Amino acid sequence: MRVESNTVRSESNDVRDERDPRRWWILGVLCLSLLVLVVDNTVLNLAIPSLMTDLGASPADIQWILDAYILVFAGLLLTAGSLSDRYGRRRFLIIGLVLFGGASALAPLAAEPWHLIAVRALMGVGGSILMPSTLSILITVFDEGERRKAIAAWSAVAMVGVIAGPTLGGFLLDHYGWSSVFLINVPVALVAVVAAVLLMPESRGPGRRLDPLGVLLSVTGMSALVFVVISVPADGWTAPSVLAAAALAVLALGAFVIWERRAEHPMLPLELFRDRNFSGASFSIVLLSFGTGALLLMLTQYLQFVLGYDPMKAGLALLPYAVAAALFNAVGAGLGQKVSNRTLMAAGLGVMALSFGVLAFMTAESGYGMLITGLLIMGVGGGLAGPAAYTTLMGAVPPAHAGVGSALNDTVQQVGMALSVAVLGSVLAGVYTSSMPADAPAAARDSIAGAHRLGDPALVAAADESFVSAMSFGSWVGVAFCLAAVVLALAVIRPVPKPPAGQGAEQAAEPSGIPG
Repeated sequence: MRVESNTVRSESNDVRDERDPRRWWILGVLCLSLLVLVVDNTVLNLAIPSLMTDLGASPADIQWILDAYILVFAGLLLTAGSLSDRYGRRRFLIIGLVLFGGASALAPLAAEPWHLIAVRALMGVGGSILMPSTLSILITVFDEGERRKAIAAWSAVAMVGVIAGPTLGGFLLDHYGWSSVFLINVPVALVAVVAAVLLMPESRGPGRRLDPLGVLLSVTGMSALVFVVISVPADGWTAPSVLAAAALAVLALGAFVIWERRAEHPMLPLELFRDRNFSGASFSIVLLSFGTGALLLMLTQYLQFVLGYDPMKAGLALLPYAVAAALFNAVGAGLGQKVSNRTLMAAGLGVMALSFGVLAFMTAESGYGMLITGLLIMGVGGGLAGPAAYTTLMGAVPPAHAGVGSALNDTVQQVGMALSVAVLGSVLAGVYTSSMPADAPAAARDSIAGAHRLGDPALVAAADESFVSAMSFGSWVGVAFCLAAVVLALAVIRPVPKPPAGQGAEQAAEPSGIPG
């Protein structure tokens, strides 16, 4: 039995050596594909004030512009991950890039907020097809000895996107208007498609059948939930539309869990959550994403409205945060060779709680210095916690389900972000409105953008104070959720023995044999 096992291992390693001698080039293609998604999201946050002014978008419109993408993206991720395992991960990577880039090209045609909401939903379809392939290809190409470095590089690209997005987006907003920030996705997507065709081999794994009922229930439940939290501040809990949506959310999400437990081919293999490390990392990422997901939603408005920065300057103002996060992402990956993932996650999340504590004490007069101090601390914490969390989660996923595992990783993060933008966005809007003078015009009480458009100095000053009060409240929420994630990581996650370098290759899904 031992001889047979060693023979299989040797043959598998031989296959791997023949399969991906260009694995670091492949990683470059995956990172470029990820870059197009990250740049779009960071640029869109920077464009929020312009969308409010040029399209007349209300805070609820802005939330739906953000959430339309996130809801479609999160709802389709698991299905896309399963299909990429069956029909080819590179194929789905290319399809996703084409859809995402094509939808981005439609954005400049938008003349009303709902036009842009529709475009964002279409971009969510492309993103949901693209995203699972990036990480599933990564974990099947790299063995345990190299996977942490590859994941760290993959994560660092997100920080490059944070740097490139606001800087380039600020320039475009200053010179060409908000619609141009979508067009930058098109050339990046085209380059990624060409690189994928030329450099990347096709790979497949054991596929899972489509679960249409699971898709329908998850999308319906999440859409209804976000509709509730967006509508409550304006309509109240007793509004018929809110009550109906809340009932639909409970029924759909409850039915989704029941169906997934009984389905022969579930979209979400719930047995993965029996692994302590998988469930601990998943819920820690949800808490972290919830605490930080609405951060840029607040920061871009603070920089442009309260501090009076133009879009370009606002983008440059976020550079130190991105640099700190990228640098400490590499530090966290290096420390992961000596320190347990649980320790790194807890330490990083604790540092992030401290950063939110700094932001919570800001006032309208605090200025940029206190803001960037908090963001630099946040970059350090995120860089330490990020690689450890993703390595822990993906290390607990059976390689046969690489596509679904990657989709699960993305889903838990996007669920946290969707709820963050919806819940914290609604809460912050409510805190802002309640802090404004009762006799202020409706437009000023509705948003800080409305107050600045009216131009009354006293009204603008009141709006700035009210907005910073709401921002402080949101920061305290971030403190609470980061500390909750620390407790969860320490209580649930268990250290795992580190295999020798090069071992674990035999566990990866077999390639299809189709050349790149």
